[in-house]
Amino acid sequence: MERYDLLYRLYDDFDTETLRAYQDFVDVFPPVDSRVALDHWQEANEELDERKQEIRDSFASGATFCEVAAKASRDQAFTALDLLSKYDREVNALVLDVDETLRSAGNTDNEIPRETLHVLTEFHEAGVPIVICTGQTLENVKGFMIQGLGNELVHSGTFSIVYEAGTGVFTPGHGSRTKQLLYERLDEEIRSVFDEIRSRVLPDAPDDLRRGVHLQGNEFNVTLKPNFDIGSPDAERVIDRGLVYLLDLLGEAVTDDDRGTEWARAYYADADPEIRTVLEQEGEYPDVDPDEVPGDLAEVFDRIDVAYYHADAAEIGSLELNKVAGVEAALDVLEVDDPFVTVMGDSKSDLRVMEWAESNGTGIAAAPDHASEDVLDHVMATDELVFDRGASAEMLRTVYVLNLLASLG
Repeated sequence: MERYDLLYRLYDDFDTETLRAYQDFVDVFPPVDSRVALDHWQEANEELDERKQEIRDSFASGATFCEVAAKASRDQAFTALDLLSKYDREVNALVLDVDETLRSAGNTDNEIPRETLHVLTEFHEAGVPIVICTGQTLENVKGFMIQGLGNELVHSGTFSIVYEAGTGVFTPGHGSRTKQLLYERLDEEIRSVFDEIRSRVLPDAPDDLRRGVHLQGNEFNVTLKPNFDIGSPDAERVIDRGLVYLLDLLGEAVTDDDRGTEWARAYYADADPEIRTVLEQEGEYPDVDPDEVPGDLAEVFDRIDVAYYHADAAEIGSLELNKVAGVEAALDVLEVDDPFVTVMGDSKSDLRVMEWAESNGTGIAAAPDHASEDVLDHVMATDELVFDRGASAEMLRTVYVLNLLASLG
């Protein structure tokens, strides 16, 4: 009997919704000392085992099908099977953004939900490497991942962190390859630009801007963050001004010509409509045609990324050290030789990884419904894997079930 027919039978003949409710309760039951609560948990666990046994006894591959029913809704299971039918591959690594993807300030208090952490633990136990891919600093990410997933998992040898959007990779348990400073591979010309910008960015800032922002503690990228709640009008104001300021610093760092700031503004406004909009709203759009930017300067700008995140951050990074470069380095250390990954993210930097996965046939992409427009366009044009804000666990379960179904052969 084909897998589609077996799935129809599973979800038509069994009360899978109640089964999942028992499974979720047993999986994420909070640690308590109450005897009554523990007795309730034991009763639920026994009921779960009985319901699973009915499915085990009804299918040739009953153990797999009872796990499918316990993990995924009908829609999720058929989505997983559609993906398996399309790609005929199981996912052999996860590549996951954190902020507004695994966790969301919208309805999870900006913490990774327990359900999500539990599913990640299940992937780990199934031998699927996890790559956290973020713009945050290493120490920050390492700290809350250890807190959420445990020190043993993070240091298991199958867990990696691509930090600062690809400037470095941290993969514990791999000796001399544990920490790779990818920015050290850049030539001196580019590194000197970043050194100058970093040395000037706060000391040379206007007083009102300096009081409204701080420098994120990066190893390489230069990132201005607001001293106000992210998304607030005050944060929007200082980040918009900070973006213009960073563009000017970049222009001054790459040339002694007085027109360097105008050339930087013109080049990046032409490359990114969001940057152009900010410059226009700030009354700082240059009276310069992008074609006027000298060729030698354009060659330098071609290697440097200026990123704008509305009311959140303004950043200068290296286009040679994006998340794609970090992910490739992480997968190499993890010895994922023939990757087929699930990429989950919400921003332009995540989109680059998604496009890399699609163009190389190395994975699928998923995004929360509040992701940037370009990300959503890509995801909808590929496999339509869009999930609700704060519901990353639901998408991860779909991928987990894809792998369960792949095991049926």
